Amino acid sequence: MPLTLVLTGLLTGIGLIAAVGAQNAYLLRAGLRRQHVAPLVLLCAASDVVLIGLAVLGVGAAVQEWPAFLDVARWGGAAFVIGYGLHVGWRALRPGQALTAARGGELTLRRALTTMAALTWLNPHLYLDIIVLGSIANTHGPDGRWWYYAGLVAASVLWFSLLGFGSRGLAPLLSRPRSWQVLDGLIAVVMLAIGAGLILGG
Repeated sequence: MPLTLVLTGLLTGIGLIAAVGAQNAYLLRAGLRRQHVAPLVLLCAASDVVLIGLAVLGVGAAVQEWPAFLDVARWGGAAFVIGYGLHVGWRALRPGQALTAARGGELTLRRALTTMAALTWLNPHLYLDIIVLGSIANTHGPDGRWWYYAGLVAASVLWFSLLGFGSRGLAPLLSRPRSWQVLDGLIAVVMLAIGAGLILGG
């Protein structure tokens, strides 16, 4: 029974986390550039561990009771994601700014972590997912919910580790500046689409 709950949580977590989004796109680029990968993976996984844990404890219900929180996260997240999308898009239009996967660039650890934290914690969809996960976890009872939670945590650690560290295998494909322009262009489109969705979708 516990193993079944862990596997169910693992599959559910992968299904939610593996969607193309601002957080995953940023981690992918950091992994390709080999910049601060371990701290960023740790931040992403730790955020899920804390937030999903709080959801299992019932804090998700508090978010439901205060709808204004989601509005604050939605507008704040939209502004940040659109701003970042425009920044990446501008970089994609400037060939001289393209970087090869082997170069570290000027990005500091503090800036990388701050950007990732904003992309993670200012995403209202994250809190909606947490409400759902917390509700599902608690249907398994006071003991079973923690086995389900273990599966969700395992999914988070597995996915972010694969995305961050596994992306290095793509480095040979991105050895030319033009390839980085294309990647930045795609990331910019994703970011702008997410921002527009937050504003228009409510």
